[in-house]
Amino acid sequence: MKRFTPTFLTLVLAVSTFAQSPARNPRLSDSFANSTGALDVIVKYKSDPSDSSQDPHHQRVTARGGSYKATHHIINSASYRLNASQLADLANDPDVEFVSPDRRVSSLASVLTDGEGLPASGSSSSFSSMSKTSSSSSSSSSSSSSSTAPVIDYFRETVHSDSATSAGWDGTGIGVAIIDSGIAVNKDFRKAVVYSQSFIPGDSSTADAYGHGTHVAGIIIGTGYNSWSKAKYQFGGSAPGVSLINLRVLDANGNGNDSGVISAIQQAIALKNTYNIKVINLSLGRPPASSYVSDPLCQAVEAAWKAGITVVVAAGNEGRNNSAGNLGYGTVLAPGNDPYVITIGAMKSMGTTSRNDDLIASYSSKGPTLIDHVVKPDLVSPGNLVISIAVPGSTLANSYPANVVPTSVYSYTGSSNPPNSYMLLSGTSMATPVASGAVALLLEKFPTLTPDQVKAKLMKTASKSFPTSSGVTDPSTGIVYTSYYDIFTVGAGYLDTGAALSNYDNASGSALSPTVSWNSSTGTATLNVTGTNVIWGTNVIWGTNVIWGTNVLLTGSNVIWGTNVIWGTATTAGLNVIWGTTATAASSVIWGTNATAAQ
Repeated sequence: MKRFTPTFLTLVLAVSTFAQSPARNPRLSDSFANSTGALDVIVKYKSDPSDSSQDPHHQRVTARGGSYKATHHIINSASYRLNASQLADLANDPDVEFVSPDRRVSSLASVLTDGEGLPASGSSSSFSSMSKTSSSSSSSSSSSSSSTAPVIDYFRETVHSDSATSAGWDGTGIGVAIIDSGIAVNKDFRKAVVYSQSFIPGDSSTADAYGHGTHVAGIIIGTGYNSWSKAKYQFGGSAPGVSLINLRVLDANGNGNDSGVISAIQQAIALKNTYNIKVINLSLGRPPASSYVSDPLCQAVEAAWKAGITVVVAAGNEGRNNSAGNLGYGTVLAPGNDPYVITIGAMKSMGTTSRNDDLIASYSSKGPTLIDHVVKPDLVSPGNLVISIAVPGSTLANSYPANVVPTSVYSYTGSSNPPNSYMLLSGTSMATPVASGAVALLLEKFPTLTPDQVKAKLMKTASKSFPTSSGVTDPSTGIVYTSYYDIFTVGAGYLDTGAALSNYDNASGSALSPTVSWNSSTGTATLNVTGTNVIWGTNVIWGTNVIWGTNVLLTGSNVIWGTNVIWGTATTAGLNVIWGTTATAASSVIWGTNATAAQ
C-alpha cells in the first residue's frame, strides 16, 4: 500500500559505492554506513547459538551494551539491539560471519485507484455493475482502462482450480503456514486454524488487526459460506480443505521486521511434521539491499525449502517504479529474489473466467533481481481485483470502506448474510496465495513431490500464450504504463493448476532460478545454468523447447530479447532501459561489477 523508501536506485547506489571503499568491513553490511544510535541487527555466527541468554555469543553482545532478542537456529543467527558504534567491534569477533540490519518488511496489497483497481472515484457503486461472465468475447488487446474493467477476479476458474474441486481435490491433509498480519475467526473457513502464534514484540495477539492475512488466507481456503445462502455470487478459495498455521509477523499497519519473519519460518519448520506443513505463503517483502547469499531473510526461506517446505513469495508491486530509469525492471523484492523460492507476479483476469483476455498488472514487479541478476518472477497468477474475506474494524476495512463489498452484491435483499464479509484488494500479495493454493492441491494429489519438483511442474505446465505488450493509463496522472511479456515480466508463464494436476512428469535435480548476464560488446544475454537444473538445463525431462521454446529464448527478434521490446531501439529507452550507458548510474544500477559482489 506504500511505496518503499529509499528508492531502489538509492539502495543500489549505496551498495555499489560503499563496496568500493577500502575501509569496507567484509563482515558488516554496507547498509550500516553512516548509521548512528541504537540499531536492530541480525548476527550470523559460524556456530549455532543457543536460546539461553547466558550463551557466550549473546553475552559478548550484551557486554558491548546490546540486548538479546531471539535466536534463529535455522540460519545460525541471533537478533539484537545494539549501538551502531559497537558494530565494527562486533564484526571483528572471530565467531561472527556477518552482521545485517533487522530490516522492515511490509505487506504487498493495494487498493489501487490508479487504473487497475477501483475507478478513481472510489465509489462503492462500482460494485453494482458486477456480472458473472463465463467467457470473454474480446481477444487480447494492447490496452485497458478502469472505465471498462469489471470489478471482480475469477481466479479459481482462471487458473482452472475449479477442475480440482470436481476431481475431489481440495487440499485436505496439507498444512499451509500463512506468515502475515494474522488471521481472524471467520465462518468462511471450513476448519479452524490449527495453530497460531505472534512474532510481534510486545503483542501476543494472533488476530488480524490489519486485515491482510485473513484476505490472503481466504484466497486459499475460503468456502464462500458467508455468500452462500441465496447468493448471487460466492467468493471462495481454491483449496478449502487445507489446515492453516497462523504465524503473525505484521502489525496493525502491515509492517514487520526480518527477525519476526525468520522466527516464524523457523517455527513453521519446527511444526512441519506436527501439522504436515508443506507450504509457506509470504505475501510480504522489502527491497533487496544485499546478495541473497548474505541476506538473512533469503537464507531463512532457503532453510524452509531444504526442509521440504515449498515457499511461495510475492514478487512485489514495484513494476511502475521508474526511479532507476529502468521502466520497472529490477524491482523484485526480497525474499522473492532468492533462486530457490517460487516468486509470483500478478495478472488481471479482466473480469472473465477466460484466460484469453488476461493481461499483466503494470504494477507487478519485474526482474532480473538487483545485485544477483536472478531471473524472476517464476510464474504469474491472478492478483488484481480479488475479492476475499474482510475483517470488520481492521485498518484496511476502516481506511478503504469503498473496497468493502456491499451485502447486496452477494445476497438477495432480506437474507441473513452478514455485512462487511468481503473486501477487494489487488497486488502480488493476492496472486501469491492463488499459487499457494495450487501447490496445496498438487501436494494432496502427489504427496511425495519435493519443493523443486513442485516448482518445475508448475513452471512446465504454465500457459505461455501472451500478447506482445499491453498498456494501462493512470487516470489521475495520464501516464501510460506499457508492459512487455518477456522472461522478466511473466517468468515461465501463467499458472494453470488444472494442467499441473494432470501432469505426471517428476523432474530430478535442482529447480533454482538461473541468473542472467549481458554482454554489451556483442549485444547478447545469456542464462547462467550450473549443475543439474531441471528447469533450465539441456537435460530437462520435457526437452529444451518446452519451458521457453526456441522462439522465445535468445533468438533474433522474438518477444524477450528482440529488437522491439527490451533491448531494441523501438522501446522508450532502447538499449538504455536496463543495460545502456546513459541510464542513471548505468552499469552500477543493476549489472555493475561492483554491485555484484556487494553485501
